[in-house]
Amino acid sequence: MTRGLPRLSSARAPLTREVEVIDEHGERGMVSIPAERDLTVYVDRRELVTLMTLGAQPELLVLGYLLNQRLIESAADVESITVDWDVNAAAVKTHAGIDRIEERTAKKVVTTGCGQGSVFGELMAGIDRLELPDTRMRQSQLYALVNAIRLQESTYKSAGSVHGCALFTLGEGGERGEGDARMHCFVEDVGRHNAIDTIAGWIAMQPPGQLEGGRVFYTTGRLTSEMVIKSAQMGVAIVVSRSGITQMGHEVATRVGLCAIGRATNKRFVCYAGAQRLVLQPGLA
Repeated sequence: MTRGLPRLSSARAPLTREVEVIDEHGERGMVSIPAERDLTVYVDRRELVTLMTLGAQPELLVLGYLLNQRLIESAADVESITVDWDVNAAAVKTHAGIDRIEERTAKKVVTTGCGQGSVFGELMAGIDRLELPDTRMRQSQLYALVNAIRLQESTYKSAGSVHGCALFTLGEGGERGEGDARMHCFVEDVGRHNAIDTIAGWIAMQPPGQLEGGRVFYTTGRLTSEMVIKSAQMGVAIVVSRSGITQMGHEVATRVGLCAIGRATNKRFVCYAGAQRLVLQPGLA
């Protein structure tokens, strides 16, 4: 029997709140800060995890979390996800349960993710089975991508203290290729792992053919092993960061053949791994 996509609630919560502060002159004023909140996830009435999140798209966050932890194989495994902010809970109902859920969630590895970053033990064990598409990106496309992020309206600009992630696809374009890096999804949250999980959930809900072209993932945070693995699981062969990369992130990127680009601001960048995927155009620098 063919299963469709899950039913999702549309729970929303304020992303920021106003608080009173005192500045260096002793003057009082009001500023916006991110409205971090806890969300406890229950799968088939079994408590699984509590995520700290802004709550912008909590249903997609939960779906992406389950996918990135490899607890489900596809969105079709889930019948529904219902988020209720009155009790700060997400109820996930699957079609057939999650096989060996107690065993598979018993071993956790605490990661360097902000807020709440833990990956279950099987995540690292499966990286050698990942096959990435043959994606290439021109330097002009990288610059177009970074500029699109610069122009994006964001909670970070108004309140700070959050990470942003985005999913792009690359068109064929012309010789220079400016502008053929298309942003499909932009997500902010208190931790970059939450933002990438939300994007994974968004991808899983898209119809076939919606994301044609090579996928590129952008993050404001550093490229840790967790971020690299999750990107590869989403079929992304190129990741771009405003920050740098960790040793383990570099090792995993090299191992799976992923192009990792960091320190990407304005027209500056450093390619840490997978340089064969980047078509350099030094004259544009």
